Amino acid sequence: MRKFASIVLSAAMVMALATGCSSSSDSANTADTTAAAAAEAGDAAEADTEAAEGTEAADAEGVMPAIAKEDLKIGVIHITDPAEGSGYTYTHDQGIVGMQQNLGLDDSQIIRKNNVSDTDATAIENAMRECIEEGCQVIFATSWGYMDICEALADEYPDVIFSHGTGYKSNGVNFNNYFGRIYQARYLTGIAAGLKTETNKIGYVAAMQTPEVIGGFDAFALGMQSVNPDAVVYVKYTNSWYDATLERQTADALLDMGCDVIAQHCDTANPQIAAQERGVWGCGYNADMTVDAPEAHLTAPVWNWGAVYTMEVQEVIDGTWKPEKIFLTMADGLVDISPLSKNCAEGTAEAIEAAREKIVSGEFDVFEGPLYDNEGNQILDENSCFVADIEGTSAKAGEPITPAFIAGELMFVVKGVEIQ
Repeated sequence: MRKFASIVLSAAMVMALATGCSSSSDSANTADTTAAAAAEAGDAAEADTEAAEGTEAADAEGVMPAIAKEDLKIGVIHITDPAEGSGYTYTHDQGIVGMQQNLGLDDSQIIRKNNVSDTDATAIENAMRECIEEGCQVIFATSWGYMDICEALADEYPDVIFSHGTGYKSNGVNFNNYFGRIYQARYLTGIAAGLKTETNKIGYVAAMQTPEVIGGFDAFALGMQSVNPDAVVYVKYTNSWYDATLERQTADALLDMGCDVIAQHCDTANPQIAAQERGVWGCGYNADMTVDAPEAHLTAPVWNWGAVYTMEVQEVIDGTWKPEKIFLTMADGLVDISPLSKNCAEGTAEAIEAAREKIVSGEFDVFEGPLYDNEGNQILDENSCFVADIEGTSAKAGEPITPAFIAGELMFVVKGVEIQ
Protein backbone atom coordinates (compact mmCIF):
# COMPACT_ATOMS: atom_id res chain seq x y z
CA MET A 1 0.00 0.00 0.00
CA ARG A 2 2.86 2.37 0.77
CA LYS A 3 4.15 1.79 -2.76
CA PHE A 4 0.77 2.64 -4.23
CA ALA A 5 0.56 5.88 -2.21
CA SER A 6 4.00 6.90 -3.44
CA ILE A 7 2.90 6.40 -7.05
CA VAL A 8 -0.16 8.63 -6.52
CA LEU A 9 1.92 11.37 -4.94
CA SER A 10 4.50 11.15 -7.71
CA ALA A 11 1.75 11.71 -10.28
CA ALA A 12 0.69 14.86 -8.46
CA MET A 13 4.30 16.07 -8.45
CA VAL A 14 4.54 15.52 -12.23
CA MET A 15 1.42 17.62 -12.73
CA ALA A 16 2.92 20.39 -10.59
CA LEU A 17 6.12 20.36 -12.64
CA ALA A 18 4.04 20.56 -15.81
CA THR A 19 2.59 23.91 -14.71
CA GLY A 20 6.03 25.47 -15.12
CA CYS A 21 5.67 24.93 -18.88
CA SER A 22 2.17 26.53 -19.05
CA SER A 23 1.36 30.09 -20.10
CA SER A 24 0.71 32.65 -17.39
CA SER A 25 -2.99 32.82 -18.28
CA ASP A 26 -3.34 29.08 -17.67
CA SER A 27 -1.19 29.04 -14.56
CA ALA A 28 -3.91 29.88 -12.10
CA ASN A 29 -6.31 27.26 -13.45
CA THR A 30 -3.53 24.67 -13.66
CA ALA A 31 -2.40 25.50 -10.13
CA ASP A 32 -5.95 25.03 -8.86
CA THR A 33 -6.20 21.74 -10.72
CA THR A 34 -2.85 20.61 -9.38
CA ALA A 35 -3.77 21.57 -5.83
CA ALA A 36 -7.00 19.62 -6.13
CA ALA A 37 -5.16 16.63 -7.56
CA ALA A 38 -2.59 16.79 -4.78
CA ALA A 39 -5.34 17.00 -2.18
CA GLU A 40 -7.10 14.00 -3.72
CA ALA A 41 -3.81 12.13 -3.87
CA GLY A 42 -3.19 12.95 -0.24
CA ASP A 43 -6.64 11.69 0.71
CA ALA A 44 -6.08 8.54 -1.35
CA ALA A 45 -2.67 7.97 0.21
CA GLU A 46 -4.10 8.42 3.70
CA ALA A 47 -6.93 6.01 2.94
CA ASP A 48 -4.50 3.48 1.48
CA THR A 49 -2.22 3.80 4.47
CA GLU A 50 -5.12 3.23 6.85
CA ALA A 51 -6.24 0.22 4.80
CA ALA A 52 -2.71 -1.16 4.77
CA GLU A 53 -2.39 -0.74 8.52
CA GLY A 54 -5.71 -2.52 8.93
CA THR A 55 -4.57 -5.36 6.70
CA GLU A 56 -1.25 -5.65 8.51
CA ALA A 57 -3.06 -5.70 11.84
CA ALA A 58 -5.39 -8.43 10.59
CA ASP A 59 -2.44 -10.43 9.30
CA ALA A 60 -0.70 -10.08 12.66
CA GLU A 61 -3.70 -11.44 14.55
CA GLY A 62 -3.49 -15.11 15.38
CA VAL A 63 -6.36 -17.54 15.79
CA MET A 64 -5.56 -18.07 19.48
CA PRO A 65 -5.29 -15.48 22.24
CA ALA A 66 -1.82 -14.48 23.41
CA ILE A 67 -0.42 -16.38 26.39
CA ALA A 68 1.91 -14.56 28.77
CA LYS A 69 5.35 -16.11 28.75
CA GLU A 70 5.29 -16.83 32.47
CA ASP A 71 1.94 -18.64 32.14
CA LEU A 72 2.96 -20.84 29.27
CA LYS A 73 3.34 -24.62 29.52
CA ILE A 74 4.51 -26.74 26.62
CA GLY A 75 4.12 -30.48 26.21
CA VAL A 76 6.60 -32.49 24.14
CA ILE A 77 5.92 -36.06 23.02
CA HIS A 78 9.04 -38.08 22.14
CA ILE A 79 9.30 -41.54 20.61
CA THR A 80 12.45 -42.33 22.64
CA ASP A 81 14.40 -40.83 25.52
CA PRO A 82 16.58 -37.93 24.31
CA ALA A 83 19.19 -38.83 26.91
CA GLU A 84 19.85 -42.19 25.27
CA GLY A 85 21.57 -41.16 22.07
CA SER A 86 22.45 -38.63 19.41
CA GLY A 87 19.66 -39.39 16.96
CA TYR A 88 16.20 -38.16 16.08
CA THR A 89 14.72 -37.58 19.52
CA TYR A 90 17.92 -36.05 20.87
CA THR A 91 17.94 -33.52 18.03
CA HIS A 92 14.30 -32.56 18.58
CA ASP A 93 14.92 -32.13 22.28
CA GLN A 94 17.96 -29.97 21.63
CA GLY A 95 15.60 -27.77 19.63
CA ILE A 96 13.29 -27.55 22.63
CA VAL A 97 16.23 -26.65 24.87
CA GLY A 98 17.33 -24.03 22.36
CA MET A 99 13.83 -22.55 22.30
CA GLN A 100 13.82 -22.37 26.11
CA GLN A 101 17.10 -20.51 26.09
CA ASN A 102 16.03 -18.17 23.30
CA LEU A 103 12.77 -17.23 25.01
CA GLY A 104 13.79 -17.49 28.66
CA LEU A 105 11.41 -20.27 29.70
CA ASP A 106 11.89 -22.21 32.92
CA ASP A 107 12.39 -25.98 32.96
CA SER A 108 9.09 -26.31 34.86
CA GLN A 109 7.29 -24.93 31.80
CA ILE A 110 8.30 -27.91 29.64
CA ILE A 111 6.46 -31.21 30.16
CA ARG A 112 8.18 -34.12 28.41
CA LYS A 113 6.64 -37.49 27.69
CA ASN A 114 9.41 -39.83 26.54
CA ASN A 115 9.39 -43.34 25.06
CA VAL A 116 5.89 -42.96 23.61
CA SER A 117 5.64 -45.49 20.79
CA ASP A 118 4.12 -43.97 17.70
CA THR A 119 2.41 -47.26 16.89
CA ASP A 120 0.54 -47.39 20.22
CA ALA A 121 -2.55 -45.17 19.88
CA THR A 122 -3.50 -45.60 23.54
CA ALA A 123 -0.06 -44.59 24.77
CA ILE A 124 -0.03 -41.55 22.49
CA GLU A 125 -3.46 -40.41 23.61
CA ASN A 126 -2.63 -40.92 27.29
CA ALA A 127 0.60 -38.93 26.97
CA MET A 128 -1.17 -36.01 25.31
CA ARG A 129 -4.03 -36.02 27.81
CA GLU A 130 -1.53 -36.01 30.66
CA CYS A 131 0.12 -32.93 29.17
CA ILE A 132 -3.23 -31.18 28.97
CA GLU A 133 -4.11 -32.17 32.54
CA GLU A 134 -0.79 -30.70 33.66
CA GLY A 135 -1.75 -27.38 32.08
CA CYS A 136 -0.07 -27.44 28.68
CA GLN A 137 -1.52 -25.00 26.16
CA VAL A 138 0.83 -26.19 23.39
CA ILE A 139 1.80 -29.75 22.47
CA PHE A 140 4.64 -30.60 20.11
CA ALA A 141 4.27 -34.16 18.82
CA THR A 142 7.57 -35.08 17.24
CA SER A 143 6.96 -38.37 15.41
CA TRP A 144 5.03 -39.31 12.28
CA GLY A 145 2.73 -41.81 13.99
CA TYR A 146 1.35 -39.19 16.40
CA MET A 147 -0.50 -37.42 13.60
CA ASP A 148 -3.97 -39.00 13.81
CA ILE A 149 -4.19 -38.67 17.59
CA CYS A 150 -3.24 -35.00 17.29
CA GLU A 151 -6.04 -34.56 14.80
CA ALA A 152 -8.62 -36.23 17.04
CA LEU A 153 -7.63 -34.45 20.27
CA ALA A 154 -7.41 -31.07 18.53
CA ASP A 155 -11.16 -31.29 17.93
CA GLU A 156 -11.76 -32.23 21.55
CA TYR A 157 -9.53 -29.49 22.98
CA PRO A 158 -10.00 -26.39 20.77
CA ASP A 159 -8.07 -24.18 23.21
CA VAL A 160 -4.91 -26.29 22.98
CA ILE A 161 -2.45 -25.94 20.11
CA PHE A 162 -1.31 -29.23 18.59
CA SER A 163 1.79 -28.94 16.39
CA HIS A 164 2.87 -32.15 14.68
CA GLY A 165 6.34 -32.86 13.34
CA THR A 166 6.95 -34.66 10.00
CA GLY A 167 3.32 -35.13 9.00
CA TYR A 168 0.95 -33.38 6.61
CA LYS A 169 -2.40 -32.98 8.36
CA SER A 170 -3.86 -29.81 9.90
CA ASN A 171 -7.34 -28.50 10.71
CA GLY A 172 -7.07 -24.77 10.06
CA VAL A 173 -7.91 -24.02 13.70
CA ASN A 174 -5.55 -25.36 16.38
CA PHE A 175 -3.63 -28.14 14.64
CA ASN A 176 -0.72 -27.65 12.24
CA ASN A 177 2.35 -29.49 11.03
CA TYR A 178 6.02 -28.67 10.64
CA PHE A 179 8.87 -30.21 8.69
CA GLY A 180 11.74 -29.19 6.46
CA ARG A 181 13.45 -29.97 3.17
CA ILE A 182 15.87 -32.47 4.67
CA TYR A 183 16.25 -33.96 1.21
CA GLN A 184 18.37 -30.90 0.36
CA ALA A 185 20.88 -31.92 3.03
CA ARG A 186 20.69 -35.58 1.99
CA TYR A 187 21.70 -34.59 -1.53
CA LEU A 188 24.86 -33.02 -0.12
CA THR A 189 25.73 -36.07 1.97
CA GLY A 190 25.29 -38.18 -1.15
CA ILE A 191 28.10 -36.14 -2.71
CA ALA A 192 30.37 -37.00 0.23
CA ALA A 193 29.52 -40.69 -0.07
CA GLY A 194 29.93 -40.78 -3.84
CA LEU A 195 33.40 -39.29 -3.63
CA LYS A 196 34.48 -41.62 -0.82
CA THR A 197 33.33 -45.05 -2.00
CA GLU A 198 35.91 -47.36 -3.58
CA THR A 199 33.60 -50.31 -4.28
CA ASN A 200 30.81 -48.12 -5.73
CA LYS A 201 28.46 -49.92 -3.35
CA ILE A 202 26.78 -47.69 -0.78
CA GLY A 203 24.41 -49.13 1.82
CA TYR A 204 21.39 -47.24 3.17
CA VAL A 205 19.58 -48.30 6.35
CA ALA A 206 16.01 -47.05 5.84
CA ALA A 207 13.26 -46.98 8.44
CA MET A 208 9.79 -47.13 6.88
CA GLN A 209 8.45 -47.22 3.33
CA THR A 210 7.06 -43.68 3.43
CA PRO A 211 7.47 -40.75 1.01
CA GLU A 212 9.75 -39.01 3.50
CA VAL A 213 12.16 -41.94 3.61
CA ILE A 214 11.97 -42.74 -0.11
CA GLY A 215 12.43 -39.10 -1.06
CA GLY A 216 15.40 -39.02 1.29
CA PHE A 217 17.34 -41.87 -0.24
CA ASP A 218 16.34 -40.68 -3.71
CA ALA A 219 17.92 -37.30 -2.95
CA PHE A 220 20.99 -38.99 -1.46
CA ALA A 221 21.37 -41.11 -4.61
CA LEU A 222 21.02 -38.08 -6.88
CA GLY A 223 23.77 -36.31 -4.96
CA MET A 224 25.96 -39.39 -5.21
CA GLN A 225 25.35 -39.70 -8.96
CA SER A 226 26.24 -36.06 -9.54
CA VAL A 227 29.86 -36.90 -8.69
CA ASN A 228 29.98 -40.67 -9.25
CA PRO A 229 27.47 -42.01 -11.79
CA ASP A 230 28.86 -45.54 -11.45
CA ALA A 231 27.92 -45.92 -7.79
CA VAL A 232 24.77 -47.70 -6.59
CA VAL A 233 22.77 -47.24 -3.38
CA TYR A 234 21.52 -50.48 -1.82
CA VAL A 235 18.53 -49.80 0.46
CA LYS A 236 17.38 -52.15 3.17
CA TYR A 237 14.38 -51.37 5.41
CA THR A 238 14.09 -51.98 9.13
CA ASN A 239 10.32 -51.24 9.04
CA SER A 240 10.70 -49.38 12.31
CA TRP A 241 11.45 -45.77 13.20
CA TYR A 242 13.50 -46.93 16.16
CA ASP A 243 15.01 -50.34 16.74
CA ALA A 244 18.64 -50.18 17.84
CA THR A 245 19.26 -53.91 17.37
CA LEU A 246 17.64 -54.12 13.96
CA GLU A 247 19.45 -51.01 12.76
CA ARG A 248 22.76 -52.67 13.57
CA GLN A 249 21.74 -55.96 11.95
CA THR A 250 20.61 -54.18 8.80
CA ALA A 251 23.89 -52.28 8.55
CA ASP A 252 25.83 -55.52 8.99
CA ALA A 253 23.85 -57.14 6.17
CA LEU A 254 24.71 -54.26 3.83
CA LEU A 255 28.36 -54.42 4.84
CA ASP A 256 28.36 -58.14 4.08
CA MET A 257 27.30 -57.22 0.52
CA GLY A 258 30.49 -55.21 0.08
CA CYS A 259 29.15 -51.73 0.78
CA ASP A 260 31.96 -49.45 1.95
CA VAL A 261 29.79 -46.46 2.92
CA ILE A 262 26.72 -46.82 5.16
CA ALA A 263 24.12 -44.07 5.14
CA GLN A 264 20.94 -44.10 7.17
CA HIS A 265 17.44 -42.87 7.85
CA CYS A 266 17.02 -44.34 11.31
CA ASP A 267 17.44 -43.14 14.85
CA THR A 268 20.58 -44.58 16.42
CA ALA A 269 24.26 -44.34 15.54
CA ASN A 270 24.54 -48.13 15.33
CA PRO A 271 24.97 -48.18 11.52
CA GLN A 272 27.91 -45.79 11.87
CA ILE A 273 29.45 -47.88 14.63
CA ALA A 274 29.07 -50.98 12.45
CA ALA A 275 30.85 -49.20 9.58
CA GLN A 276 33.70 -48.17 11.84
CA GLU A 277 34.15 -51.70 13.14
CA ARG A 278 34.49 -52.94 9.53
CA GLY A 279 37.02 -50.26 8.66
CA VAL A 280 34.76 -48.41 6.21
CA TRP A 281 32.79 -45.17 6.25
CA GLY A 282 29.34 -43.75 6.84
CA CYS A 283 26.89 -40.84 6.76
CA GLY A 284 24.70 -40.57 9.84
CA TYR A 285 21.46 -38.70 10.40
CA ASN A 286 19.90 -36.09 12.70
CA ALA A 287 23.10 -35.09 14.48
CA ASP A 288 26.85 -35.16 13.96
CA MET A 289 27.66 -38.82 14.60
CA THR A 290 31.40 -38.29 14.35
CA VAL A 291 31.39 -38.54 18.12
CA ASP A 292 30.01 -42.09 17.84
CA ALA A 293 32.23 -43.26 14.98
CA PRO A 294 35.17 -40.86 14.66
CA GLU A 295 37.13 -43.08 12.25
CA ALA A 296 34.19 -43.74 9.91
CA HIS A 297 31.76 -40.85 9.87
CA LEU A 298 31.88 -38.42 6.94
CA THR A 299 28.96 -36.05 7.55
CA ALA A 300 25.22 -36.20 8.23
CA PRO A 301 22.00 -34.39 7.37
CA VAL A 302 21.13 -32.46 10.53
CA TRP A 303 18.20 -30.51 11.90
CA ASN A 304 18.07 -27.23 13.79
CA TRP A 305 14.61 -27.81 15.26
CA GLY A 306 15.07 -24.81 17.53
CA ALA A 307 14.33 -22.60 14.51
CA VAL A 308 10.77 -23.96 14.35
CA TYR A 309 10.14 -24.25 18.09
CA THR A 310 11.36 -20.74 18.81
CA MET A 311 9.27 -19.30 15.99
CA GLU A 312 6.06 -21.08 16.98
CA VAL A 313 6.31 -20.43 20.72
CA GLN A 314 7.12 -16.76 20.17
CA GLU A 315 3.99 -16.52 18.04
CA VAL A 316 1.94 -18.11 20.83
CA ILE A 317 3.28 -15.53 23.28
CA ASP A 318 2.58 -12.69 20.85
CA GLY A 319 -0.89 -13.95 19.96
CA THR A 320 0.07 -14.27 16.28
CA TRP A 321 0.16 -18.07 15.99
CA LYS A 322 -1.81 -19.51 13.08
CA PRO A 323 -2.39 -23.14 12.06
CA GLU A 324 -0.10 -22.81 9.06
CA LYS A 325 1.89 -25.62 7.53
CA ILE A 326 5.59 -25.04 8.10
CA PHE A 327 8.12 -26.41 5.64
CA LEU A 328 11.43 -24.61 5.99
CA THR A 329 14.53 -24.97 3.86
CA MET A 330 18.30 -24.99 4.07
CA ALA A 331 18.20 -21.26 3.38
CA ASP A 332 15.89 -20.85 6.41
CA GLY A 333 18.42 -22.61 8.64
CA LEU A 334 16.26 -25.58 9.60
CA VAL A 335 18.29 -28.21 7.71
CA ASP A 336 21.97 -28.54 6.93
CA ILE A 337 24.82 -31.04 7.13
CA SER A 338 27.23 -31.59 10.00
CA PRO A 339 30.84 -30.42 9.60
CA LEU A 340 32.82 -32.57 7.19
CA SER A 341 35.15 -34.91 9.05
CA LYS A 342 38.77 -35.72 8.36
CA ASN A 343 37.56 -38.94 6.73
CA CYS A 344 36.12 -37.19 3.65
CA ALA A 345 37.79 -37.58 0.27
CA GLU A 346 39.79 -34.77 -1.27
CA GLY A 347 37.58 -32.29 -3.10
CA THR A 348 34.48 -33.06 -1.02
CA ALA A 349 34.24 -29.63 0.57
CA GLU A 350 34.46 -27.85 -2.78
CA ALA A 351 31.87 -30.08 -4.45
CA ILE A 352 29.43 -29.73 -1.57
CA GLU A 353 29.83 -25.98 -1.34
CA ALA A 354 29.11 -25.57 -5.05
CA ALA A 355 25.91 -27.60 -4.73
CA ARG A 356 24.92 -25.84 -1.51
CA GLU A 357 25.15 -22.42 -3.15
CA LYS A 358 22.74 -23.50 -5.88
CA ILE A 359 20.28 -24.97 -3.38
CA VAL A 360 20.32 -21.99 -1.02
CA SER A 361 19.94 -19.51 -3.88
CA GLY A 362 16.96 -21.44 -5.25
CA GLU A 363 18.71 -22.16 -8.53
CA PHE A 364 18.45 -25.90 -7.87
CA ASP A 365 16.23 -28.05 -5.62
CA VAL A 366 17.31 -31.69 -6.15
CA PHE A 367 14.30 -33.22 -7.93
CA GLU A 368 14.82 -31.71 -11.36
CA GLY A 369 14.51 -33.32 -14.77
CA PRO A 370 15.48 -35.25 -16.64
CA LEU A 371 14.79 -37.84 -13.94
CA TYR A 372 14.38 -41.61 -14.32
CA ASP A 373 13.24 -44.34 -11.97
CA ASN A 374 15.29 -47.46 -11.33
CA GLU A 375 13.43 -49.35 -14.05
CA GLY A 376 14.40 -46.83 -16.72
CA ASN A 377 11.07 -45.01 -16.91
CA GLN A 378 11.30 -41.26 -17.33
CA ILE A 379 9.65 -39.48 -14.41
CA LEU A 380 10.49 -35.91 -15.38
CA ASP A 381 11.62 -34.34 -18.62
CA GLU A 382 14.31 -31.67 -18.75
CA ASN A 383 11.77 -28.88 -18.28
CA SER A 384 10.17 -30.32 -15.16
CA CYS A 385 10.87 -30.41 -11.47
CA PHE A 386 9.29 -31.56 -8.25
CA VAL A 387 8.73 -28.82 -5.72
CA ALA A 388 8.44 -30.66 -2.44
CA ASP A 389 6.36 -28.30 -0.34
CA ILE A 390 4.37 -29.01 2.80
CA GLU A 391 1.18 -29.49 0.81
CA GLY A 392 2.84 -32.39 -0.92
CA THR A 393 2.37 -30.74 -4.29
CA SER A 394 4.74 -30.76 -7.20
CA ALA A 395 5.24 -28.39 -10.08
CA LYS A 396 5.82 -28.68 -13.81
CA ALA A 397 6.47 -25.39 -15.53
CA GLY A 398 4.68 -23.63 -12.69
CA GLU A 399 1.55 -25.80 -12.76
CA PRO A 400 0.51 -28.35 -10.10
CA ILE A 401 1.22 -31.99 -10.99
CA THR A 402 1.60 -35.25 -9.14
CA PRO A 403 3.11 -37.32 -7.62
CA ALA A 404 3.56 -35.58 -4.30
CA PHE A 405 6.39 -35.56 -1.77
CA ILE A 406 4.96 -35.26 1.73
CA ALA A 407 1.32 -36.21 1.32
CA GLY A 408 2.08 -39.76 0.40
CA GLU A 409 2.61 -40.09 -3.32
CA LEU A 410 6.35 -39.73 -4.07
CA MET A 411 6.95 -43.45 -3.93
CA PHE A 412 9.12 -43.98 -6.99
CA VAL A 413 12.76 -45.02 -6.65
CA VAL A 414 15.30 -43.16 -8.76
CA LYS A 415 17.87 -44.68 -11.07
CA GLY A 416 20.90 -45.93 -9.18
CA VAL A 417 18.94 -47.29 -6.19
CA GLU A 418 18.31 -50.97 -5.54
CA ILE A 419 15.92 -52.13 -2.82
CA GLN A 420 17.07 -55.23 -0.95
